[in-house]
Amino acid sequence: MQNVENIVDGQKLFLKPEYQELLKNKKEFESIAGATNPEKLKEISEWTKTWEYREKNFAREAITINPAKACQPLGAVMAALGFENTMPYVHGSHGCVSYFRSYFTRHFKEPTPCVSDSMTEDAAVFGGLANMKDGLKNCCALYKPDMIAVSTTCMAEVIGDDLKSFIDGAKQEDGGEYIPKDMPIPYAHTPSFTGSHITGYDNMMHGILGQLTEGNVDKVNKKERINIIPGFESYVGSIRSIKNILEEFGYDYLILGDHSDQFDTPSGNYKMFAGGTKLDDTKDCANSKATISLQKYATKKTMKLSKIWKQEKVFANPIGLKGTDDFIMKISELTGKEVPESLKLQRGRLVDAMQDSYPYMHGKKIAIWGDPDFLLGTVSFLLEMGAEPTHVLCNNAPKGWEEEMRALLDTSKAKDDLHVWAGKDLWHMRSLLFTEPVDFMIGNSYGKELYRDTGTPLIRIGFPIFDRHHLHRYSMSGYDGALNLLTWIVNGVLDRLDEETKGIATTDYFFDLIR
Repeated sequence: MQNVENIVDGQKLFLKPEYQELLKNKKEFESIAGATNPEKLKEISEWTKTWEYREKNFAREAITINPAKACQPLGAVMAALGFENTMPYVHGSHGCVSYFRSYFTRHFKEPTPCVSDSMTEDAAVFGGLANMKDGLKNCCALYKPDMIAVSTTCMAEVIGDDLKSFIDGAKQEDGGEYIPKDMPIPYAHTPSFTGSHITGYDNMMHGILGQLTEGNVDKVNKKERINIIPGFESYVGSIRSIKNILEEFGYDYLILGDHSDQFDTPSGNYKMFAGGTKLDDTKDCANSKATISLQKYATKKTMKLSKIWKQEKVFANPIGLKGTDDFIMKISELTGKEVPESLKLQRGRLVDAMQDSYPYMHGKKIAIWGDPDFLLGTVSFLLEMGAEPTHVLCNNAPKGWEEEMRALLDTSKAKDDLHVWAGKDLWHMRSLLFTEPVDFMIGNSYGKELYRDTGTPLIRIGFPIFDRHHLHRYSMSGYDGALNLLTWIVNGVLDRLDEETKGIATTDYFFDLIR
């Protein structure tokens, strides 16, 4: 087994003879019990690759397999961590919060502050008021946040806990001993059994912005300033790219929900909270002249606040060439300023790079999955490069997304071969890859098993990325982000080309070092 003088990682540990013996015995036991029949397994496995199985697979209604989405409170936690000295507080079970923290930590490789009031069986019967009172007091005493953002899990939602009355009750009972009377404690109901992580992000962002700006709206005099809401952005470099664009214009702006520093902290003394939108700025954001959402489907509810604030609302998706062009032209329109020469230079460099890589991406058939706004931006870029997004799958597709994606795909000459799969999961994708194969997949780490099963090369872009490091530090937005996308995708194509041409004197006729 293990030796303290020579610790072996899991990959090598389970190849040791003693573990192989355990595995062999386990398989023998399962076979004796009738759980496995190698020949039958092989037969069924081959059948699952057929069109007959695909039809049965797509007809299922009672189960979801590998859905390529997470639940609402996960998004609520990200929204909360975008504000300075704010502790995400989940009213529900401790196990759920451990999952949220683990999920973010595995993607960002950073600690994720988040607390729970640890509801258990008694709270499920009698309600979670006692948990809320004790939990808020403990949170204030231990972590000393300036704001606590409360969301919920399934348990609290099923029993119908009233967050507002619970929070008010906790403050009144405490009398200011631990919970400051003026401490903002915005809240949002985020049931995990409906919607997804982008719904939770939207609900929590609406709760924070709506409750902090209440009574602080000047509907007549607006400041020469623009609000930017990033959305559920898993690439912290994208937020920085947007900041750089606005800095180039030299115009005042607020990033509402800036989690870029929280999920990209330097080494040294650990701080519980890093960066984030200042709370005073958040309270004043209603008085900016406009709010731009970079993820329309992750902020549908939040953007309704613009009507209350009496300000212009704009949706932009600055992924790819056209997406970035549209965003920058909208900034130019709102600010009344010409596009800076520095941005024109960046654009020119991107176009040059796209021309260099076009021959290798043109005509490539690609299957892609992910969140709705990510897909709209990335698919648009693939079309710009002449690729063919053959299967576009979005499990958490909101109303209107499927039609918008279909209209985008219809701009391609290959439109009849390009398909939209709203509400489907990665087990559906498996059937698609076997029955209508493609050249490449673009998606998160959960595509690894699809790669091993179907042999379709996976280019890792999206959320979550667990099995590769540091991709989240890069940008996907702006001209520099589009160049990153281009680099990841075209080098994935070239990697595959190398694999297909490495047979000496058999497949290497096209192999060359200069392309």
